[in-house]
Amino acid sequence: MSRPSQPKLTATDHNGVSVIQSQAHATTSSSLPAAIAGLQQVPQLIPANPSTGGGKALAPSKMKKPPADKDSDEYRQRRERNNLAVKKSRMRSKQKAMDTQQRVNELKEENERLEAKIKLLSKELSVLKDLFLEHAHNLADNVQPPAGAEGSSPAPNSTATNGQ
Repeated sequence: MSRPSQPKLTATDHNGVSVIQSQAHATTSSSLPAAIAGLQQVPQLIPANPSTGGGKALAPSKMKKPPADKDSDEYRQRRERNNLAVKKSRMRSKQKAMDTQQRVNELKEENERLEAKIKLLSKELSVLKDLFLEHAHNLADNVQPPAGAEGSSPAPNSTATNGQ
């Protein structure tokens, strides 16, 4: 079951608002004054400046305001609020820079401490290597291979098997 198509009439009033008319019944007269009585108004977005194009609306803060009188109370209040906001922003910026500089100084000190610790541990490693090598040489000097048996392992009890 399809609905019978209803013809629509569109007109625009002096405010740039589109008016859409639809006939409720096919028997309704199509005279314009009678049809306008049953119209529904639908606002239509029309750009204030058609040359801007793009279809994007400006944010309220970006819209141009009429220039305020520099002697008015409203102007002075806006300037005072703006000056306070600028002062706060600059103070936050300075505080952030000071905090960053303090952190840099702390990291530099920590880096110096760690480098000193690396030097100390490197010296300790060097001393321990020297002790190990000295001990290894002493062990090698004390253990001498048997004179007549090259390439063979020494007997475990060579003194007991010497002809007794």
